[in-house]
Amino acid sequence: MSGLNGQSDAMRIEQTIVTKILELIKAQEMTVGSHLPAQLLADRLRVSRSPINVALGILAEKGVLKREANRGYFLATPVVAPTKTLVEQLGIGETNVVSDVYFRIAEDLLRGLLPRDVKETEIKHRYALTPAQLNSVMARISSEGWAEKKPGYGWSFSSMLTTADSLLQSYRLRLALEPAALLEPGYHLAPDVIERCRAAERHLLQGGIATDSADNLHERGVRFHESLVEGSGNPFFIDTIRRVNRVRRLLSYRSMQERSRYREHCEQHLHLLDLLERGHNDEAAQAMRVHLSSTLRNLEKISGILKP
Repeated sequence: MSGLNGQSDAMRIEQTIVTKILELIKAQEMTVGSHLPAQLLADRLRVSRSPINVALGILAEKGVLKREANRGYFLATPVVAPTKTLVEQLGIGETNVVSDVYFRIAEDLLRGLLPRDVKETEIKHRYALTPAQLNSVMARISSEGWAEKKPGYGWSFSSMLTTADSLLQSYRLRLALEPAALLEPGYHLAPDVIERCRAAERHLLQGGIATDSADNLHERGVRFHESLVEGSGNPFFIDTIRRVNRVRRLLSYRSMQERSRYREHCEQHLHLLDLLERGHNDEAAQAMRVHLSSTLRNLEKISGILKP
């Protein structure tokens, strides 16, 4: 993969998640007004909340869901047609434009081609967006934490995305946070979570390292580490790791050009799961330090590909 040319992978994943959410609505026979919690959907579909939020936003834009401030998404219309028919009727494929522009904005920022502060009209004209597409792409960027709305009609992009050291800095924060989370009083990782995480690692060891998209690799890593931190039950740890993962997503894609380190990652992840399953949290915390320190050293060796 060169630069952020994982666009087509991201598009397929977003469309797949939209389809799966529609299938889940039908299977659960949800009625109008039913709540669709993002975390519940993320757990059911075994992905992080970020692509779930994007998919929910797409369905809201299409009128299937409605978003209520501080409450989340609710079913706005009955879902009864066959999923394939419904996807065609909604024109879900049109969301490719949003995904494509999302990556183009990120790449332009990393290359210094887009100013940190920019007006909505400039974004709209630069990327040839309709008002609805503009709202969708900026909503996704905002939800991932690397842009915020300015008073009036402008946006300000975070400097956390545009420096070559950003990914390394995020790992240093995680090195302080994640081992501590494993030592929280009452720490518990449910057996089904352990098995789900193991299955994802085995898939990669059986060939997925070479064949999975950058999006899939990133989501697997995010879900593993967020699952382990969630076992702490500490909302401050959990919120912090989710925020860090949202911001580091795009630089993580660039680091995936070099995948030779992933076999070692998988083996370390499996070792961590074994320790936590046996209740050896002190050993697991030390193993997490070793794991993140090793990843940090590897990233420092390939830091050149993180730069514009």
